Amino acid sequence: MLDVLRAMPARIRQWVTPNIRAYLENRQPMIWLLSLVIGLSVALAAIGFRLLIGAVQLYWLGDTTEQVLSAARQTPWYMIMAGPLIGGIVVGIIITKFLPARRTGGVADVIEARALAGRRLSLREGIVSAFATAFSLGSGASAGREGPVIHLGATLASAVGERMSLPDWSRRTLLAAGVASAISASFNAPIAGVLFAHEVILGHYAMRAFVPIVISSAAGGILSRAWFGDAAAFIVPEYQITSYFEFPAFALLGVVCAVVAVAFQFALFAADYVARRTPIPVWALPIIGGLMVGAMGVAFPHILGVGYETTDLALWGQVPLMLMLTLIVMKTLATAITLAARFGGGIFSPSLYLGAMTGGAFGIIAASVFPDLASSQALYSILGMGAVAGAVLGAPISTTVIVFELTGGYALSIALLLSVAIAHGITQALHGHSYFQWQLEMRGLFVQDGPHRTVLRNARVMDFMTLPEEDAEPEYFDPDAGTTPLKPQDTLETALRVFDTGGHTRLPVVAEGKDGRIIGWAEQVQALGHFNRRLIAASEEEHR
Repeated sequence: MLDVLRAMPARIRQWVTPNIRAYLENRQPMIWLLSLVIGLSVALAAIGFRLLIGAVQLYWLGDTTEQVLSAARQTPWYMIMAGPLIGGIVVGIIITKFLPARRTGGVADVIEARALAGRRLSLREGIVSAFATAFSLGSGASAGREGPVIHLGATLASAVGERMSLPDWSRRTLLAAGVASAISASFNAPIAGVLFAHEVILGHYAMRAFVPIVISSAAGGILSRAWFGDAAAFIVPEYQITSYFEFPAFALLGVVCAVVAVAFQFALFAADYVARRTPIPVWALPIIGGLMVGAMGVAFPHILGVGYETTDLALWGQVPLMLMLTLIVMKTLATAITLAARFGGGIFSPSLYLGAMTGGAFGIIAASVFPDLASSQALYSILGMGAVAGAVLGAPISTTVIVFELTGGYALSIALLLSVAIAHGITQALHGHSYFQWQLEMRGLFVQDGPHRTVLRNARVMDFMTLPEEDAEPEYFDPDAGTTPLKPQDTLETALRVFDTGGHTRLPVVAEGKDGRIIGWAEQVQALGHFNRRLIAASEEEHR
């Protein structure tokens, strides 16, 4: 026995030493320290972003808080029109003069940077994008603030990883750490920040990534709470589940929320398609979009800005049934116009808004049909928030936790999980994409393996380009035109990437050789249409 005790220190060293060596070789202490620095830095940036939104509101609402509806009701109609219009002018100048892609950054850019290890996020463009987005939201554009803050946090983390010359896996971990801190600081939701970083950004739950992400999220949450306080984003009234017989109604709510989520995404896609096809110059799109949103805001000030105050009113049952149904349509249109017009903003807050309205309306109708069984409207609104947002983002787990932390509603966990899961499943069955996946596919980047890989690699520009008329005069590419020409042998993936990088919708196709003769024209809409047709054909071939 004594010999065994004497041998224990040596055996412990044998077990522990390799682990410590691997821990040090992977530079984990440095990554943990950097995650703390990133978490605090991103939290400060998120606080500054929210303050900037409030400062922009002063010029047309005279108010810096998130009580946009109350302030708009006290504001003359012409100022409601002027707010988004002036914001559109400023945003139009910023995106055309300072952002090469002619758009602001968002969550999809962060996923792209994670998927492409060599793709770094420009710190300069990240800051400019955040400024444009703050001006967009502060001027009343109907969008959310989560996407821009996530992008800003990721750019800060990317800059740190670039300067420290870290390996690819640790750069991706720090990228996710920046995202976790951004969500934690922006929404006072540190647990959700950790889960979102794993579920959406990384796509895995690697153990060595867990600690840095938690450190960053905790740092962001602590600093944010020190500044804004410990209160949740929404003040939820008392609620309770009246009967277990009500769970079929929760499942049915998930079905309804899936329909709303799919309709919302299709509205975003359709508006973006129209904006890409229109001959209106990019700088004018935010101006026209601002006029349209301002006109809608005169009649329905509820749709202006992030919309947290109106969401709160729905939770408290202070929005009539017909108005909630109307706001579902109006908020969907306003957000689609906002994003298609190149205003900066995200889709998480609008998804919460639509979910609260959908759940609230469903709760009123359920109470009229089964008055003895129906729970409070607040309960249904909370369930709707999680169901619509989870379906749109394609992140049911982290969205469930975000709703818990935003509302403090942990007591409804089973009901919320059921509604979110059904909404997510039906959305995948009907649509098959999250909003972020759709954005990435528009750029020619597919993060999931499948038949589309073959289509992207085999389809060529020559398959969808438009040939000039036979009697047309020959045209030659001008190297000083500021565009990148395509070649007929370029892949569809290459073409879509060039379209997105340069912000173009139409590019010349030049012949192989040195004369630069243009042999055709390729349009972004044609490329996307060709891809969709080939993908459908491949899917049918595999399943028939």
